[in-house]
Amino acid sequence: MAERKLRVALIGCGLISLYHLRAWQAAGAEVVAVCDTDRSRAEARAKEFDVARVYGNAIDMFAQGGFDVVDIAASVNAHAPMARLAANAGVHIMVQKPMCATVAEAKALIADVGDRVRFMVHENYRFRPHYMTVRRWVDEGRIGRIRHAAISCRGSGLCEREGTVPFLIERQPYLKWFNRNLVFETMIHHLDVLRCLVGPLRVVAARLGRLAEGLPGEDTAAILMEGEDGLIATADGSLCAPGYPQLHGDRLEVIGTLGTIVMELNRIYLVGREDETVEEVDLLGRYQECFDTVIRAFMTGLNHDAPFETDRLDNLETLELMESVYRAAGVEMNP
Repeated sequence: MAERKLRVALIGCGLISLYHLRAWQAAGAEVVAVCDTDRSRAEARAKEFDVARVYGNAIDMFAQGGFDVVDIAASVNAHAPMARLAANAGVHIMVQKPMCATVAEAKALIADVGDRVRFMVHENYRFRPHYMTVRRWVDEGRIGRIRHAAISCRGSGLCEREGTVPFLIERQPYLKWFNRNLVFETMIHHLDVLRCLVGPLRVVAARLGRLAEGLPGEDTAAILMEGEDGLIATADGSLCAPGYPQLHGDRLEVIGTLGTIVMELNRIYLVGREDETVEEVDLLGRYQECFDTVIRAFMTGLNHDAPFETDRLDNLETLELMESVYRAAGVEMNP
């Protein structure tokens, strides 16, 4: 029997929704409704992707129904209430990372939803093509058993710009008042990548700093972690690094018993064998790919009753790791 075409509703029609909608359409799903508290944004997305139903209120959308899945790409404070509406309506849930603003809120949401519907978090960094290349090389046994990992990100998005606000403030205005920035918004991805590669981690120490003027959240971080069998992992980053691109770039080094992988921006190679092993990834040209991968994985999980790699319980571990960074740095957890 042929599988019925999945019907999807999207909540949140901001910048990131473009990539979500492209992925749903590429995967063969039918997007039947879009919703945003700014109805004009919802109308624009509906026109762009030929979606028939437009809402400015999610309660109205759920009352009318007619969809199997809700993709919650709204701001983080909307994640839990929208997911509860979905669970109460028997609609499966995909929610953009982070699941909730705090671990306590995430645990309460997971308990409320229970097993009534399937529930996956859209954490896509581990599926970006340069990270997928590293994962493939590790799985192929190229470096043996991992013994150490170090990840970093650098960007100039919070550096001052003459005549206008910093790039990331223009792109994400809420950073002007939100007291958690780099680790909560950006490096949660890097913590998830490390967990994916090396397994469970515990924060040993963390230091957070503010280099940008007038912002309440951190833009600089250094994190020390430990894993099983003496493994050490580090993560550090800065969004106020002159000379770097406004959108941050990443570096990852994974040391194993047989070799070492380095990923520098879009280049991946084995140390000591650079010429014969280097692979380069077109990060801009393949940016959509991680969204497509996540959406296909969600649909496969639903259609075949298979586990999600980034299911709500797996993502809770990433959220706990992120929150423990702030705790180790002595930062209050109120968002």
